[in-house]
Amino acid sequence: MEATAAKRKEPRKALRVKVISMGNAEVGKSCIIKRYCEKRFVPKYLATIGIDYGVTKVQIRDREIKVNIFDMAGHPFFYEVRNEFYKDTQGVLLVYDVGSKESFEALDSWLAEMRRELGPHASLDSVVFAVCANKVDAGKLRVVDESEGRLWAESRGFLYWETSAQSGEGIQEMFQNFYSAIVELCENGGKRPPGGSGLSFTREQADAIRRIRGSKDSWDMLGLKPGASREEVTRAYRRLAVLLHPDKCLAPGSEDAFKAVVNARTALLKNIK
Repeated sequence: MEATAAKRKEPRKALRVKVISMGNAEVGKSCIIKRYCEKRFVPKYLATIGIDYGVTKVQIRDREIKVNIFDMAGHPFFYEVRNEFYKDTQGVLLVYDVGSKESFEALDSWLAEMRRELGPHASLDSVVFAVCANKVDAGKLRVVDESEGRLWAESRGFLYWETSAQSGEGIQEMFQNFYSAIVELCENGGKRPPGGSGLSFTREQADAIRRIRGSKDSWDMLGLKPGASREEVTRAYRRLAVLLHPDKCLAPGSEDAFKAVVNARTALLKNIK
């Protein structure tokens, strides 16, 4: 009886995981990792040369996690160095600078690079991604708002966090949730748990919001060519209104997109006889 009780109290075997950081140079990947692991911020920019490697231990619920962190240089020059480190990864920190539109738009290229290196039969469903919208302390210099970044991340089933390596905002919470999701993935046989992303909108809704954000005028916003009839404007408006109505769409940015569509319809109908 005592032997059975002692066996039950034995700690679970430590889980070893591999985490990599991805993102353009100067977005703050190394600073995020240093802020979490060393509780400090390095104000002077020091470019990562190839790969920086570190090991840390964390406790998630009743499980000890030994994390191998590979901080990958973001400069294209180091592609030949970092391309060997994508395999056998359980977690990815995908970082962009909220004050740099270029670094945000490059996220798709980073995912493409990872897919290319993993090969045609690999699936990103076996990896936990945490998108870090970094340098939120930038204030007025911010050019990528939260709803745009959150929409990009959540439409892909990724975690999303607003972070500042300088102030520490969001860093601790992001890593705790990130590691918890990795533990769940490992305990689920290397696949994200069903419904784990909590996605509450469709890809069609996400694509419509992105298109509306990038539209050049009211015609473009409704997906019409200049000169369309009142009936065509009304039809296009109704389709988007049903798709993006705040009561039915919970995608980040849907409310602003819906208002923009309403304003576009009003403006166009005023000028169509």
